[in-house]
Amino acid sequence: MKNYSKFGYGISVIGVALVLIWIGIFKFTQAEANAIKGLVEHSFLMSWMLKISSLQGVSNFIGVFEIGTGLLLVASFWNKNLGKIGAALSVLIFLTTISFLFTTPGVWRSVEGVPITDFFILKDLTLLGVSLQVLDRSIP
Repeated sequence: MKNYSKFGYGISVIGVALVLIWIGIFKFTQAEANAIKGLVEHSFLMSWMLKISSLQGVSNFIGVFEIGTGLLLVASFWNKNLGKIGAALSVLIFLTTISFLFTTPGVWRSVEGVPITDFFILKDLTLLGVSLQVLDRSIP
């Protein structure tokens, strides 16, 4: 059982890191900058960024933040201090994105009586859980 646990943990951390790095790279495109506009401008945590930078500048900053966080999560396998930083940053990222479910108009809708949302945000609950596991393992 212990081997499955270690293997599952490793796959989970690599998965979160891959998602962060990949999405971080995509933030440098105009298409992704346009896609996050509504999320950022309605967020009480992020809307201020649009007052000091262009939409593309904000998207680029988020991209750098996500790529750096992903790399720190990978480094957590070798260095607990870097893992602690990466885990804390990823917790911040995923709490922020989960908050979009409550701050972005139109993110919830009903299809045939079933409430649905933008599921790309909802998946961050799982990623938050993995981030908290990394944080737990990084703190002695």
